[in-house]
Amino acid sequence: MRNKTWLILIAVTIMLAGCSFFKKEDEVDVNATVEELYERAKVSMEKENWGTAVERLRALEAKYPYGVYAEQVQLDTIYAYYKNDEPGLAIAAADRFIKLHPAHPSVDYAYYLRGLSSFEEDKSTFGYFLGKDDLSDRDPTLTLNALNAFKDVYTLFPESRYAPTARERVRYLTNTLAKHQIAIATYYFSKGAYVAVVNRAKGVVEDYPDAPAVEQALALLVLSYEAMDFVDLADDSRRVLELNFPDSTYLSGDTKIAGQWNSESAQDKNSNDGFFSSIRNFFRKKPAG
Repeated sequence: MRNKTWLILIAVTIMLAGCSFFKKEDEVDVNATVEELYERAKVSMEKENWGTAVERLRALEAKYPYGVYAEQVQLDTIYAYYKNDEPGLAIAAADRFIKLHPAHPSVDYAYYLRGLSSFEEDKSTFGYFLGKDDLSDRDPTLTLNALNAFKDVYTLFPESRYAPTARERVRYLTNTLAKHQIAIATYYFSKGAYVAVVNRAKGVVEDYPDAPAVEQALALLVLSYEAMDFVDLADDSRRVLELNFPDSTYLSGDTKIAGQWNSESAQDKNSNDGFFSSIRNFFRKKPAG
């Protein structure tokens, strides 16, 4: 029994010594120079210990809020927050840096990190945890925030090294927003709310003219105008679809005549039975889930 007691005491002593060691390791030396503190923060970042890096960078800035390292520490803090999966804090830190240092040589990097963090904030919404990897299924507000943040990069800093990547992300997010509108329009179509479909589809054509979703938007316009017996508007939308997407899968063979739509056949209800049959069937499917 005595031996067992001694073993317990030894184990507790070792644990306390270990805790003391780690505590000292992570404590900020009050006598440490700014260079020494920054080097410790850099080591944490190099090891990808992002939580520790954030703590060390914040402690460093609190002790040395001014000076040659201050601005670099603020930039590193944005990045550390971003890598530590804290996009909200990263965005706040980026906004703070941009406000404090609008003419800083690396302010374009702060804008870019704000865009990345906004994008990650979008991905971390509730829909992500439900397995909805397609951002078009989610709240478009966050997507729009990310899009605008990336636009700022190449608009304000066209020569920035981050401008090309920012443009690519804007293109992707633009397509995502267009798909979101199509998803809503598709739902309205399934409910027979054709005016709402037209409003959404026209918005896609006007606001996102280069997005692939424009093809679906035009098809929805044709179908909705037909459903409302607006033959002229249906014909106009059909011509625009064929002009811009001559190989569209939404065009049926019997309506594609010499590059033009036959308005007479469009008025013939029998000939319309096969018109856009594939898209009709797709739109009228019961939504998954």
